[in-house]
Amino acid sequence: MTTVAEHTHHKLRTVDIAYIGLFSTLIMIGANITSIVPFMMVGGVPITLQTFFAILAGLILGSRKGALACTVYMCIGLAGAPVFARFSGGFGQILSPTFGFIVSFIVAAFVAGLIVERSGTKTSYVVAALIATAINYLLGTNWMYFAYKLWASAPDAFTYKIAWLWMMPPLPKDIILAIFAGIFAYRLQKVLKIIPIK
Repeated sequence: MTTVAEHTHHKLRTVDIAYIGLFSTLIMIGANITSIVPFMMVGGVPITLQTFFAILAGLILGSRKGALACTVYMCIGLAGAPVFARFSGGFGQILSPTFGFIVSFIVAAFVAGLIVERSGTKTSYVVAALIATAINYLLGTNWMYFAYKLWASAPDAFTYKIAWLWMMPPLPKDIILAIFAGIFAYRLQKVLKIIPIK
C-alpha cells in the first residue's frame, strides 16, 4: 500500500515542472546550436549537443524527472515544433533513421539518474554520464542501421560497420562532454540538492 510520504515523493511539485521544462528547452537548444557550423554533419548523423543536455537532465533531476524532460522534448518535436536536429519536427520524424538517438535520450537520462540516486560521489556522476553516453550510442546507432535496412533508403554500400564509423568523429567530443557533465552535475547537485541520495 502506498503511504502518504511515498505519494508525496512521486508527485511533481511546481519547481520540478519548471526544471523539467528548463531541461527540455536546453535539449531543444542543443539540437541546433551547432547548425550554424556547416561541417557538423557526419554521414547521416548531425553532430549536436542534445546528448550532453539529456544526460545532464538525468544527473541533476534524477531518473524519473530526467527521463520525463527528455520525453517532453520528444513529444514537442513529434507534435510538429522544429526542435529536432536541423530544425526538423513532426510525427513523420519517427521514421527518420536518427530518431533512435532521441528515444535513447530518455533511457540514457533514466539510467544516469538511477546511478547517482544510489551513490552521490563525484566518480559515480562521471561513470553515470559515460554509461549514459554508451547507451545513447548503442541504441541510436543500432536503430539507425536497422532503419536504413528496413524502411529508409540506405546509402550505397551501407553496412553495420559504416554506421559505427559515422559515430567515430563525435565520439571524443561526447566522451569529454560526458566527463564534464558528471563533474558539473556533481557540483551543482551539492547546491540544488534535487536528488535525495540513498
